This record gives sequence, C-alpha cells and structure tokens, in this order.
Amino acid sequence: MKYETVVGLEVHTELKTNSKIFCSCTTAFGGDHNTHVCPTCLGLPGTMPVFNQKVLEYAIKVGLALNCEIVLFNKFDRKNYYYPDLPKNWQTSQFDLPICVNGHLDVEVNGETRRIRINRIHMEEDAGKLVHSGATISSSDSSNVDYNRTGVPLLEIVSEPDLRSGEEARQYVDKIRAIVQYLGVSDGRMEEGSLRCDANISIRPVGETKLGTKTEIKNMNSLTGIQKGIEYEALRQAEALEDGETIVQETRTWDDSKGITLSMRKKEKENDYRFFPEPDLVPIVVDPNYVEEIRQSLPELPEAKQQRFMEAYGLSSEDARTLTSQRATADYFDAVVEAGADAKTASNWIIGDLAKLVNDANISYADSKVQPEQLAAMISLIEKGTISGKIAKQVIVKMFETGKNPDKIVEEEGLVQITDTGAIEEIVKQIIADNPKSVEDFKSGKGKAIGFLVGQVMRASKGKANPGVVNELLEKHLQAL
Repeated sequence: MKYETVVGLEVHTELKTNSKIFCSCTTAFGGDHNTHVCPTCLGLPGTMPVFNQKVLEYAIKVGLALNCEIVLFNKFDRKNYYYPDLPKNWQTSQFDLPICVNGHLDVEVNGETRRIRINRIHMEEDAGKLVHSGATISSSDSSNVDYNRTGVPLLEIVSEPDLRSGEEARQYVDKIRAIVQYLGVSDGRMEEGSLRCDANISIRPVGETKLGTKTEIKNMNSLTGIQKGIEYEALRQAEALEDGETIVQETRTWDDSKGITLSMRKKEKENDYRFFPEPDLVPIVVDPNYVEEIRQSLPELPEAKQQRFMEAYGLSSEDARTLTSQRATADYFDAVVEAGADAKTASNWIIGDLAKLVNDANISYADSKVQPEQLAAMISLIEKGTISGKIAKQVIVKMFETGKNPDKIVEEEGLVQITDTGAIEEIVKQIIADNPKSVEDFKSGKGKAIGFLVGQVMRASKGKANPGVVNELLEKHLQAL
C-alpha cells in the first residue's frame, strides 16, 4: 500500500533580547552552568514575573512577516507538567489567546510552490537544558540540568499539518530561520539551540483524508536532521503498519549518529497540561496603531530581496535565492554592488571563492576580513586587465587572510598581469616548440589541443599572461605552421 506523509511543525525560536522574558537575567549563550539565573526564573516561592515589552514587539514583527493576524487581546497561561528542566513545574506560555493566528508561508520544492498554513504563534519562556552523560538521552546513564536557558523568551510557530515531505519541512524551517534573522529578532543559530523544531508525523493511505496516529520528534536542531528524521519516521511507521502493528502516539528523539528515531515517552494530550490563565500577569492589550508602526518598520524580507536581485541585477533565481538565504550574505552583496562592482561578477565571487573561504572558517560574511569595497576593488582590477581571473583567486585568499587591499597584495606579490605582447610571444613560441604532439593534434583538427597549450603558457607565466593575448598569439603561430 502507498502512504502519504503528513507533517505539522512546531518551530521554536529564541528571541535576541538582552534580558529574559520575566526577569532581568542575561540571555547570553554559554556561561558556566546555572550562572545566568535568579529567584524569579528559578521559580522560587514569593517571586513575581515582570513582562519584557521587547518580546511583544518581536512577536508582532514575526507575526506580520508570516502573514498572521495580530490578536489585540491576548494573555499568558500556565502549562503544567513535571520535568527536570522546568523548575516551577509549569511553563508560562499562551494557550487559547496567543499573540498571532492564521498565517501562512509559501515553500518551493522541485519547482512546485505550496502554501503552508500557520495555526498560531505564541510567546513563552524557554525551559532549562539537560546535560547528558552520553551522546543522547537514550544512551545516557545520568543527566544534569543547566537552568541558564530557563526564562529566555521564546516564540513557538505552529503550522497546520500541511507539509508532505522531509524536504518541504526543511525548506519551511530554513525560510523561517531567514525571516527571523532578517527581522533581527533572533540569530537563528540552530547549532546553539536558538532555533529548533518539533515534528508531528503521521502517515495515511494515499487518497485518505483522515489523519493517522502521530508521533512527535522533539528538539531537532539542524536542517539535515529535520529532513532525515521525518523521512525515517514516515518509513518506520509505514513498515510497522505493513507488519500489522499499531502506531502508538508517543514522543521520540532523533539519533543523528545512527540515523534513527528512538522512543522517549508516551505523548501527553492537551488536557493533560491543565492550562489555566497565569494569575501573576495581566492580559496584554495591543494598540492597533502600535501594530501599524511595527508593520511600517519591517525591513525588506528574503522573498522581496530575492525578487529585487533578479529584476534589478538580472541574477538567476538560484543565485538570488543563495544570496538571500542569510541576511549577512545579502547585505554583503548589496554593499559590493554599491561599491561599483558588476552584480553578476560580484555574485559569482561571493557564491564561489569567498563562500568557500567563509564556510571553511565557519564565520559569516559580516565577519570576513574581505570588506565589500575591497572585493569590488579586486573585481575592478580584473576588468582593467591588471590581474587575470586566475591571479584573482590567489589575491582573494591573501585578502581573506590579511585584510589587505587587493592593489597592495598585487604590488607586494608581483602579480600584475603581463600584457606586453612581445614578452608573451616569446613564451608562446617556446611552448609550441616544446609540445610538438599537441601542435600536430591541433593541425589534425583536435580542438582541445589549443586548450592544453594555453594552460602551458599560463603555467610558464605563473598565471600572469593575459589569457586573451595568449589565445590570439597561439592561434596566429599555429595557423602559420
């Protein structure tokens, strides 16, 4: 029997505020265990929460960017459950009146665009973090708890069960990550837990409309893990049904090293959480004018920027999508073009050689020593014929390592392109004399032979010879033979 995968995602993104949602403790990542805590976020008796207004602003920004309705009267609730990472034994969250509802986000997979509905976005506090003795919770003998993350402001973005594959889920989460980064509300660093995802997965026979029994994979913190986890779990469920087994509603964890999901605990139902209004916080009443002010302040978002890059600069959709996947990359590209570089040439260098250097160093374009004006200056040197494209590949490495201007590197390294026809001609004659077989191949109609000879001339000139002059002189002397 053929099955259809049905996925709903809960994307949790930590907000980049200076202090926690209900106290003044820092939200900085890292620090020794249990040093970013106070009586309030530890839930000690007699403490009272004070709402961080910046969280409301950021929540509205995300809601507007994801095409949501802003709920002008919303409130906090207590979500009651017992787990070691929750010191109060309840989480302050939002239940029946969240800040945002009825949004959507479009994703494109294999050339097909699909609209994923967003049920709600709600504000809440993050829980602590279990520090396991083993690689995963399932393989650990013991766990300690670090409460530094407890009380960090969190948005939970809940989709409808509209996703149909691991690849769609990956694209959806990647787009949300880009949006929160563009808005400046979160750094979206999945490797640090700033953005993570729970996936509710079920399968059903193709053509069926009733949802199957779902399982939930908790806390996936990489795009690859999200895609592979969903694909594995859908396959596991299908094989179980084919073997006559019953799918149990449960919470599972993704073991990245083994590429499998593992059972953790039976899945709670909504009424098991015994939600009730948070008595220590008043409801939030949002002024419509405040929402409009925030709407007017939104920056250019990834889709709009991608469209502009295609229309204004003639970039392909693939290049525009790559450049806009992260705000730092898009801003860097804009700055290089503003500094006078040709857009297509700038795109090629940013996506190509510079991307490799940045990725290998595990930094962002914003942290690169190659300033946008310097990359534009290097492109100008190529266009003027001062250096060749091959030499430029050496220059950009030196720029990345030292932060020096390209003209300074060219001068210090003696990398100025040879354009003197006489000097190049002597090298061409010598290469022709040293490679009689390639000359014969050329004369017998083998077009690739001239490419080999060009390469030999460039090698002999240490990459400094002007390629156009080399080709012209080789053609001239070979035709004369």
